[in-house]
Amino acid sequence: MVAHVLRLRLAMMLGALRGDRRDVIRRSLGVIVLIAATVVAAMSAAGLADAGRLTTAVVTVLAGSAVTLGFAVGPPVTASVDPLDPRRFAVVGPEPRPLAGALLLAGFLSVPVVVVLVLGVALAIAWGAHGANAVASVASVVLGVTTCVLFARVSMALGALVRRPRQSRELMSVYLVAVLVVVVPVGVFLGSLEWRGVVPSQLASAAEILAWTPIGAAWGIALAPSAGAAVGSVVVALATVAVLAVAWFALVTVLLTSTPRPVPVRERGGLGWFALLPGTPGGAVAARSLSYWLRDRRYLVNVVIVPIAAVVSTVPLLVAGVPLELAVLLPVPIMALFFGWLPHNDLAYDSTALWMHIASGMRGAPDRIGRLIPVLLIGIPILAVSLPLAIVVHGRWAVFPAMVGVCAALFLAGLGLSSISSVLAPYAVSRPGDSPFQQPQRTGSGGVVAQGLVMAGAVLASLPSAVLTWQAINGDTVDSLFALWVGVGIGAGVLVVGVAIGAVLFERRGTRLMEFAEAT
Repeated sequence: MVAHVLRLRLAMMLGALRGDRRDVIRRSLGVIVLIAATVVAAMSAAGLADAGRLTTAVVTVLAGSAVTLGFAVGPPVTASVDPLDPRRFAVVGPEPRPLAGALLLAGFLSVPVVVVLVLGVALAIAWGAHGANAVASVASVVLGVTTCVLFARVSMALGALVRRPRQSRELMSVYLVAVLVVVVPVGVFLGSLEWRGVVPSQLASAAEILAWTPIGAAWGIALAPSAGAAVGSVVVALATVAVLAVAWFALVTVLLTSTPRPVPVRERGGLGWFALLPGTPGGAVAARSLSYWLRDRRYLVNVVIVPIAAVVSTVPLLVAGVPLELAVLLPVPIMALFFGWLPHNDLAYDSTALWMHIASGMRGAPDRIGRLIPVLLIGIPILAVSLPLAIVVHGRWAVFPAMVGVCAALFLAGLGLSSISSVLAPYAVSRPGDSPFQQPQRTGSGGVVAQGLVMAGAVLASLPSAVLTWQAINGDTVDSLFALWVGVGIGAGVLVVGVAIGAVLFERRGTRLMEFAEAT
């Protein structure tokens, strides 16, 4: 089977140069341009032998991480169709494991993989000039190429499971959000560096961190700054390959034993988010919530007010004499707090439409999780773009991880507590179609108490990370990464517990929630 699949793969690659004359000419020109670009890139990579060891190590890790990430996200972004989709072999009844192994080997026979292999060999030459061990260089190239292939295989397999129309407004919105979250912070970071003939310390630190991640570990082995760092990179790279390999074999089994969804003939079927998100209870709630958040002016006003209020909050600090480099760090945590607080009364905005959830017998977990999806898709990009800009004005990228920890704690903890508050203490809001600034009369103070408790709880949960962040701002950079993990850990914990409690309350208080919706 392996030999047959490899011959099939080679035939498909050569077959791309056959057919209509115009297509052949266009593809041939593309191959020529690709070969020329590969040769130039390989010469540049080999030319790193004349650069410093630190420069070579930083360039290797950053470039390798970018290439590996491209293999992981490229297939879904470009809507690529896998020519060796395991489902195409289902008609001959193959065993999943042998087929998965054969397709994995065939994955090495592709133009992008060959280009990466050529660049890896050129980098190995440069590594040797800096005294890198030959075994370490070979291991780095082999693990790097293998990681790229596995990421591409797994990404395409996942795409085959959730195949959607190639283009849709909603899908392009998701891709745009992903690009903003990744590209803007990286661009701001690189643009803020001071290049004075040496590698900036921030860039070296970023490369050192990437060398301990799944996308950069393989490329950080050869020129690791120490033996311990090299061993760590090897462990992470091997673990990444093992996890991806297990995922690939499992996905092949699933693909061979499941029925593919029919691909719609029309490019857009008119269902919007319902056609894009999974056909599960949680997916249905998320799709309906996204439609509300992106169309209902009551939601839009809340989203617009959050950044404005956060920026305005710095004015009193500047008037009071607080330095700009400190005051500029305040708006982003405030935005994180308010974004986490926004869904604290989301059930009330449904009005009488809430009966659909209760009458259908929906469980609490899909309802709670689905309603958080819009806030995550809106809040994360805004925070991801705003925080690097604030750090640029502040001037010290060393505090960036700590600020991420504080914002994560405020945001995630707020979402968790809001999941409880919206079920336990909903209060009347403006009805659908009314002005977002028109608020109905309230007979009690439950709404005010609920709002205050959610905010106070989120702030309390973020205090450990905030204390560590303040120490990092005052010069203790060791606390910066610790503050990141503390903030993310506490925020994620509160989120999970809050969603679980909110799910239980939703199932138990269905009758009272329906009475509330009818009464308001």
